[in-house]
Amino acid sequence: MTMGPVTSKSDEQVPTVEEATATPAGVPAKAIEGRSLSQIAWTRLKRDKVALVGGGFIIFLVLVAVFAPLINKVWGHPVNEFHQDKIDSNLGGIPPVGTWGGVSKEFLLGVQPVSGRDLFSQIIYGAQVSLLVALAATIAAVTIGVVLGIVAGYFGGIVDNLLSRLMDLILAFPYLLFSIALISVVPASTGWRIGVVISVIAFFSWPYIGRIVRGQTLSLREREFVEAARSIGAGSSRILFRELLPNLVAPILVYATLIIPTNILFEAALSFLGVGVLPPTPSWGRLLSDAVQYYEYDPMYMFVPGFAIFLMVLAFNLFGDGLRDALDPKANR
Repeated sequence: MTMGPVTSKSDEQVPTVEEATATPAGVPAKAIEGRSLSQIAWTRLKRDKVALVGGGFIIFLVLVAVFAPLINKVWGHPVNEFHQDKIDSNLGGIPPVGTWGGVSKEFLLGVQPVSGRDLFSQIIYGAQVSLLVALAATIAAVTIGVVLGIVAGYFGGIVDNLLSRLMDLILAFPYLLFSIALISVVPASTGWRIGVVISVIAFFSWPYIGRIVRGQTLSLREREFVEAARSIGAGSSRILFRELLPNLVAPILVYATLIIPTNILFEAALSFLGVGVLPPTPSWGRLLSDAVQYYEYDPMYMFVPGFAIFLMVLAFNLFGDGLRDALDPKANR
């Protein structure tokens, strides 16, 4: 009986890496690429349509505030120009002529009672004030809160006790009464008033983020990467701002987006109470305050600034919630 040649295992052809990873059609498969945490977060955020709508509306508001003079030139009127011909003299010279507060092709959101000023111009210029105050106060509050919070959490002991008691004291302070008392004695200048409003809001906002950063720092300071930095002789400043701070970016970003709407409402409340931005500088809070005495004649005058504040706060809250979910490593979305 004749037998064929015997082939050993060593004679068998071993497939190459390209052949092993080739698809059935003979096309090499794509190599698996790793993704950074920022890429994972962006992928999650893109899936959250509600957060994207909120972020898109925030971008829209920022563009409106930045290009307010150009927008007003095309669709509005000078912000402090009176239009007495748009006021109904038969009703005491208070309500605007026509329905819905005088809304027309010429005045897209109507006019203010008595003065006849263009409400559209007041709204878009008021967006500048609201965003400027809220963003500047948030940046200042986050800066102070992060620095003091990370110092308190890292050093502990008497430093932590002193800074923690300071945070408790500020949080327990009747900030609204203090703000009214302080801002009331500020010189009657728009620049001075805006600066003091920003300072007051930032001063009473930083302890919130300071507590968050302190708590996160307490859990991070005993981690292996911090111990490794200490073992190679790294100083406290390097550990604080080169090792710990990058690991706190996610909660800082999330809280910053959530504190902005709070600061918007704070500025609106101060303007509503008459201690915010001085007239004739437009402010959504002051528009609401002025509308209180005219709501029976012109409900639209109260609705427009109130709805603008509502949309702005809602957009920041929706985007902040989506950002928090996207940066959460335990999220399933």
